[in-house]
Amino acid sequence: MTEPVSIAVVGAGNRGQTYADLAAADGRAQVVAVADPDCARREELADRHAVSADRRFDGWEALVGGPRIADMVVVATQDRFHYEPAVALLDRGYHLLLEKPIATTPEQCDDIVEAAERAGATFAVCHVMRYAPYSLTLLRLLDSGAIGELVSVEHLEPIGWWHFAHSFVRGNWRREDESSFMLLAKCVHDIDWLSHVIRRPAHRVSSFGGLYQFRPDRRPEEAADRCVDCVLQQSCPYSAPKIYLPCLGDPAWERWPLQAVTSDRTVEGVLAALRDGPYGRCVYACDNDVVDHQVVSIEYEGGVTASFTATAFTGYQFRKTKLFGTHGCIEGDGKMIDLLDFRTRRREQVSIPTVDVPKGLEGHGGGDAGLIRAFLDAMVSGDPAAHLPDPRQAVAAHHLTWAAEQARLTASVVELVGAHRP
Repeated sequence: MTEPVSIAVVGAGNRGQTYADLAAADGRAQVVAVADPDCARREELADRHAVSADRRFDGWEALVGGPRIADMVVVATQDRFHYEPAVALLDRGYHLLLEKPIATTPEQCDDIVEAAERAGATFAVCHVMRYAPYSLTLLRLLDSGAIGELVSVEHLEPIGWWHFAHSFVRGNWRREDESSFMLLAKCVHDIDWLSHVIRRPAHRVSSFGGLYQFRPDRRPEEAADRCVDCVLQQSCPYSAPKIYLPCLGDPAWERWPLQAVTSDRTVEGVLAALRDGPYGRCVYACDNDVVDHQVVSIEYEGGVTASFTATAFTGYQFRKTKLFGTHGCIEGDGKMIDLLDFRTRRREQVSIPTVDVPKGLEGHGGGDAGLIRAFLDAMVSGDPAAHLPDPRQAVAAHHLTWAAEQARLTASVVELVGAHRP
């Protein structure tokens, strides 16, 4: 492929914008169409990429109903709106980059990957953690035998107190019936990453967790329904004005999380949105039902184990991982790797290569940019297998995530069999 890869974006929210901007910045791609029912988001992204007026659509259906106008489509809609456009676009002949989770039911997940295989399409799920320089460095160390055989892994997703309140209490992922359960919505790429690092099939899983804090019975007596009216603004860690007003003036924070709250980048605009919109509600007076903390224990082939914790009650940080091997151990946080070799008793810090990523688009430690680079490599070379994982690996990670949630809900150990093993 010598011409720029032409891209249509379905879903012009934060993730759709990020992938579109990274693809354009790569130099090998051009955004040629945008579809989103939200006019402001659609026009903002389309204007930024000089998309012609006749290729600005209020829904993905226009891409299916008309002539094929792009080489590939990025689908970055809300979780429950992945299935229909993904299958229809694959059947129409588009290559597809799909935001995680693949879909919100196991059956739909399988259907989408089967549609990609049937179409012979280049297809990938946005499991961005695989593509971060940190992950690539970590895998190089493991493959080199730096810590011997990997025996167990301890992995933490520190979601962050305000991030959790933004996305999972007030925001789009607060209710399972409107999106998906928290482990699937937020952490399926952590489960995928563990399988990617451990490189063994998962055999069984257990899980515990629940909704501890963000419930009406935890609400202080003095709390108001709206943060802007509340006498506890200064003492409450979840006060919406304290979370969103400091975003003003910083392009990265205005892009996210503030963009979800309002397009009016003024104090008056933010306060108006907090008075009337969902992001100004008291965190103890919302309609949320997803868990705010969860622990997952996984046993892989050969007895290798992993524990995964996702929790709201942290700072907003990179993930933290400890890897324990027969000859050494590693601690890492997405920015650094600390290696202890038991044989020499030597401890060293392993540097992570830096990558040139446009300011404001450094998400997931460069993993967002790495994903886009790998997908474009696959498109340009015509050899997806050389640059992208088998989509069935993503399917297996999703099934493992569903099994973990089943284990949590039933207080049981769930066995994984056959194709459902990563």
